[in-house]
Amino acid sequence: MLLATSILALLLVAVTMALSLAHALEFPGKLRLDEATYRAAQSIYYPGFTVGGLVGELGGMLVLAALLWLTPSESGRFWFIAAALGLMVACHATYWIVTHPVNAAWLQETELGSASRYFFGMFSSPSADWRHMRDVWEWSHVARACLAMLAFLSMALAVAT
Repeated sequence: MLLATSILALLLVAVTMALSLAHALEFPGKLRLDEATYRAAQSIYYPGFTVGGLVGELGGMLVLAALLWLTPSESGRFWFIAAALGLMVACHATYWIVTHPVNAAWLQETELGSASRYFFGMFSSPSADWRHMRDVWEWSHVARACLAMLAFLSMALAVAT
């Protein structure tokens, strides 16, 4: 049971890493876009990345917490799992503290369904210069990619131990 749960945790962390890494890898190319093109490109991602974030991040943190609870604290795996969970929490917190306010500001003029309107209404921040908001959004994903990669490596070490 622990091995299956560990593999599930590794998979969910990998989903989080893949999504954040995809955003980070786009950063250099997106710097060349003008505002209208950049905003048009941004709106393409929200549906798929929202589902992936819910499954990968929230699911990953829940499975990691359960796995940590099931793993004896004297085992070497325990600390790798604890590190993976801590890194996933930091990755998720980066979304809510840094990324989400930019998303919310960008979507203020967009017609959204009631659930989306509620979700993107949380932690809204006032609009700023679009280049500043772009840079904040993009660098937050670079940070999230680094945190998720470290979480993945930690969880891979836990599985290998």
